[in-house]
Amino acid sequence: MRHRPWAVGTVVLHVALAALALLYIYPFLISIATSFKTDAEAVANPLSLIPQTWSTAAYERLFVHSDFPLWFRNSVIVTLCVTAGRVLFNSLAGYALARLPFRGRGVVFAGIIAVMAVPGVVLLIPRFLVINTFGIYNTWAGIIVPLLVDAAGVFIMKNFFESIPPAVEEAARIDGAGTWRIFWSVVLPMARPALVTIVILSFQGSWNELTHFIVASQRADLVTLTKGVAQLSSGALSQGSQFPLNLGAAVIMTIPVAVLFFVFQKRIMNASAGAVKG
Repeated sequence: MRHRPWAVGTVVLHVALAALALLYIYPFLISIATSFKTDAEAVANPLSLIPQTWSTAAYERLFVHSDFPLWFRNSVIVTLCVTAGRVLFNSLAGYALARLPFRGRGVVFAGIIAVMAVPGVVLLIPRFLVINTFGIYNTWAGIIVPLLVDAAGVFIMKNFFESIPPAVEEAARIDGAGTWRIFWSVVLPMARPALVTIVILSFQGSWNELTHFIVASQRADLVTLTKGVAQLSSGALSQGSQFPLNLGAAVIMTIPVAVLFFVFQKRIMNASAGAVKG
C-alpha cells in the first residue's frame, strides 16, 4: 500500500505541536531530574535533565526524617472520604433538582449557579466562622465535611439526570418501584459517565486542596500533603534551597492524580451520549 507524502503544512503543524508539548512537559521532567540531584548540583545546574551524581537522599529524607508519610496518609483519608461523599451527595442533589417537584427548586438551583460564580478565596473566612461556630475546628469533621458537596458536581449531575428519558422512570414506577428504588437501581447506574467525571474531579480537587486545610485546622497530626509540602517550601526542615527535597515531594504528589487520570481518561463523560445509550 502506497502512503501519501505529508504536506509541508502538516509537517510544520506536527513540529509546532511537538515543540509545544515539550515546552509543557519540560518543567515536570526538570522536577523529576532535580529530585535525584544533590543540593549543590540542583543549584549549579537547575535545568539539566540528567544528574551528574544520582542521589536518593531527598526521598530518604522525606520518608525517614520528616512527617511526609503522615501527610500522605492524611491526604489519602481526606481524598477518599471527600470523593465518596461528593459522588453520593451530588447525585442525590442533582436527582432532586432534576426530577423531584418541590417549591423553590428553581431558587435553589439559581443559588447553586451563583455559588459557582463566587471565587473560592472569598468564602474562606465565612467557612472558618462556620467551622468554628459548630465546634469542629481542628477535627477531621472540620476538614472533610465542608468539602462533601460542590456546586459544579451538583450542576453536572442535574444536567445528566435531565437528559435521561422520563419514560425510563415511568416504566419502573409502573412496576412498583418507589422514588428511592428508581434513583438507586435504575437512574444511578445509567449515570456512570457522569459519576466517573465526579470521581476524577473530586479526587483531583480534594488531593490538591490547600486553602481550606489552612483555615480548617492547625493541628500537626492533621496536616495534609499540600500543606506539608508548602511548609517544606518555606524551609521547614533546614535552611537553603532544598530543591531536590521540594521537587521530590511534588513528584510524589503528582503520582496518584496522574494514575487516576490515565486509568479513567477514556471514560470522562459525554453526558448527552451517555443518556442516549442508557
